[in-house]
Amino acid sequence: MISIDNKQIKLQIWDTAGQESFRSITRSYYRGAAGALLVYDITRRETFNHLTSWLEDARQHSSSNMVIMLIGNKSDLESRRDVRKEEGEAFAREHGLVFMETSAKTAANVEEAFIDTAKEIYCKIQQGLFDVSNEANGIKIGPQQPVGMAPGSAARHGTPGSGDGSSCC
Repeated sequence: MISIDNKQIKLQIWDTAGQESFRSITRSYYRGAAGALLVYDITRRETFNHLTSWLEDARQHSSSNMVIMLIGNKSDLESRRDVRKEEGEAFAREHGLVFMETSAKTAANVEEAFIDTAKEIYCKIQQGLFDVSNEANGIKIGPQQPVGMAPGSAARHGTPGSGDGSSCC
């Protein structure tokens, strides 16, 4: 559970381990996902080289609005780095992905990766890019509680240019 815009958001996370033997199973996960984190090991170039194939799978089997974050993991192993940060940033830019480096060992940016991905999904919901009434989009609305907002004010909250000071997408 995380909080975005003072709303409790529950993330359901599936770790497919990126192994070829799970590829057919992974494809079924994409179908119902609103977001994905593609992770490569900064100390192993071959994991970076496989990103194009994994990204093609994700895009082919998911909603066109799915948020995809590219993660360069093991940032704590700088001395063993085989993929420069700039390469990850360039790949992300070229393919319209969000980018971040993390360390699962030290927990650096791990929580931020999930939160930032969830924020991007939330922004797309606010912009109407996800049909929240269709659970096939990987989004399920929980019980609603009154929040004391004026009717119609929620439609503009958090959208770019709304002047409310929040940053969205």
